[in-house]
Formats: sequence, C-alpha cells, structure tokens
Amino acid sequence: MADRHMRAFITGGSGFIGGHLIESLVGRGFEVRALFHHSPLRPNDKIETVQGDICDKERLSRALKGTDILFHLASALGSSAIGRDEFRRINALGAENVLESARSAGVGRAVHLSSAGVFGAVRKGEIAAESTPPKPITVYDKTKLEGEETALRFAREGLDVVVVRPGWAYGPGDARTLKLIKAVGSGRFIMATRGRGFQTPVYVDDLVKGILLAGEKGKRGEVYHLAGGEIMTVRNMVDAIAAACGRKPTRFYLPLLPARLAAFLLEKAFAPMHREPPLSRSKLSFFIHSKPLAIDKAKRELGYAPEVDFRSGMARTVSWYRSQGWLPPAPGHDPS
Repeated sequence: MADRHMRAFITGGSGFIGGHLIESLVGRGFEVRALFHHSPLRPNDKIETVQGDICDKERLSRALKGTDILFHLASALGSSAIGRDEFRRINALGAENVLESARSAGVGRAVHLSSAGVFGAVRKGEIAAESTPPKPITVYDKTKLEGEETALRFAREGLDVVVVRPGWAYGPGDARTLKLIKAVGSGRFIMATRGRGFQTPVYVDDLVKGILLAGEKGKRGEVYHLAGGEIMTVRNMVDAIAAACGRKPTRFYLPLLPARLAAFLLEKAFAPMHREPPLSRSKLSFFIHSKPLAIDKAKRELGYAPEVDFRSGMARTVSWYRSQGWLPPAPGHDPS
C-alpha cells in the first residue's frame, strides 16, 4: 500500500484490532483519523480523533472528507448484556450509515471487517471457504452477516469495498481474550463441553498485515478470510493457554446440556445488572460451534502469509499481560 501521506479513516479505533491497525498505519506514514464513541483512544499525537456515533450520517460524511481508505471495524461484540436492537443498530444499520457516508464523501476504498460468526457452525469435517453459505446462529452472527451483505451491496452499486472475515483474533491488548486466559491461568478453569469445536486463531499482528493487504490488493466486492495457519480444537487452544500460563492442562469439563442451562440461567441473572455473565450462550458458541476458515484465497490474491503459530503467539500475549500487570506473575515466580 502506497505511503504517500494517504489519509486513512478508522471506525472502532479504540478497540483491540483497531488500536493495532492504527499503530501500523502510523508506522507506514499514513495520516490517520479515527472515530470513537464512548471509549477514547490511547493518546497519540500522530492521529486525529473524532467523537461520534456511526449512525450519525451527517457527522460521518464531514469527517470522511478527503479520506483515501476507510477501515470499518466498529462493532457490537457478542455480549448478552447488549440487546438485540443495539446489535442490529451498530452491526447492520451502522455499516449502512458508514458506507453511505463514505460514498457521499467520495472515499476511494473501504475495507469492511465482518466475522467468522456468519457461518454459525461449520459442519464436521469441513473447512469454510469464502463461498461457503453463511448460516448464522446468534444475534451477533446474524447482524454481522447483515452488515457484510450491506457492504457487498454497496460494492455492486459501485463503491470500492472489500470484506474480510477474521479468525479468532488474540494478542496483546485484547481484554476479551484476557478473561479466558485469566480463568485458565487461575488453575480453576472448567471447560464448557469437551472443547471439540474447531477454530482458526490468528495473532493480531498477522491479522493487521492481512487487513492492510486487503486494502491494497483486494478486489472490489470480494470476501477474504484472514486467519492463522493452524486449525485447532478449542481443547488444544486451552491446553496451549495453560502452558503459556505455567499451568497443567485442565481435565474438568461441563457437559453440553448443563452448560447450556447454566448459560441461560446466568444470562437471566446478570441481565438486570446490565453485566456480562461468566458464561453465556454467545460464549458457549466458541466451545461448541466450529468455525475453521480456509485462507487459500487470501494467500493467492493478497499474498497473505501468517507467521505466528498459536503457542508462540499465546506465550507473547501472556508475557505482555504480565508486563502490564493484567495477569499475576507465573506460578512460583518471585517478582521481588
């Protein structure tokens, strides 16, 4: 991607992936403008920030003027504490508003971040290609598919839009993955089911490189999967997390039916407090709904080549969390 002081605009810049993307863009010499809603971005005198809502078309159109490339990352994540209407407002209607604003502002190119969740649960023995029919299950999955379909419609209407579907992203700074790592690192983790579902984890540095390649080389109206090079069971992923934390792998699990009942009851109990429960149906989806992604198309058309394997990436991630005080020292380690 050319570094001739191009201007990039990012929605969701205060999020985990957005923060890493901003750092990479700044390092490449881009002029970066980032939209945030409630959570401000980390202080950085090399970027311009705009506070607003992705459903405010007028404000977005003004902010997008002069933008060469838009990265639309803003999303309501899979939390049961968020209502169905809010999921749809942000993930579906938000995509419509952002892309309509980009078209009216004359933005040259847009990269829309979708989700592997659009597949719901990939059938046993299959690996999802970009052409695999989506079958979303949760409200998060369904609204992300709506947003993706909106992006592809804008591409058919002439806007230069590319769609990417990340694998299970992780890495330094990810507060959501931290919850799982904390639980495993505590030595008291009980797995929901036996963890036989498959995922394709992707280290955030590899993902950001892929997003930038999609912005540079992706074809209008095409979808690209950006995941790591390994297809892993959740059980193997949890074992790798335990090893990175200096813990023995967990051998305790909660069978599927009790896990589903617990998730349902916890959602009901936490709903009045507007808090996310320790186990919800969306979190249970990670353990039971396989989402292995094929990345052949991204390799072939974008030159995408993930470099970090899961064990190495998780070791880096845990080390970073500990350096920031997000995790306690390793078992048996004397910090003094």
